[in-house]
Amino acid sequence: MRIGELAERAGTTTRTLRYYESRGLLPARRAVNGYRTYDDGDLRLVRQIRTLQDFGFGLEETRPFVECLRAGHPAGDSCPASLAVYRAKLAELDTLIEQLRSVRAQVGEQLLRAEAQLPEGPDPQCEFGG
Repeated sequence: MRIGELAERAGTTTRTLRYYESRGLLPARRAVNGYRTYDDGDLRLVRQIRTLQDFGFGLEETRPFVECLRAGHPAGDSCPASLAVYRAKLAELDTLIEQLRSVRAQVGEQLLRAEAQLPEGPDPQCEFGG
């Protein structure tokens, strides 16, 4: 298939595919007429990259999965390097979750403090309120 068909089937743009090619993630095969050619394996690579990016993986973090797919592993995530990236991403997510919990607790404390300071009676009139 040509680049336009691959882009359409993968749900991306030809520009993105060219970028993947420039980064060495997508093979740069050309037909005798000079057109880029791709096969179903390339479609699987692009879908893998896009899925991982949708999950928050950076483009370079997808490289071990692409290499694992190229090595013949059907899911692209059963190679040691892919597993290491999964582990690192989980650790990163755990850190972010902890940071969000901390921020949530601080915001909750601020809300309680602000509510405790409300005067009895009618709602206070704030300068920018509405």
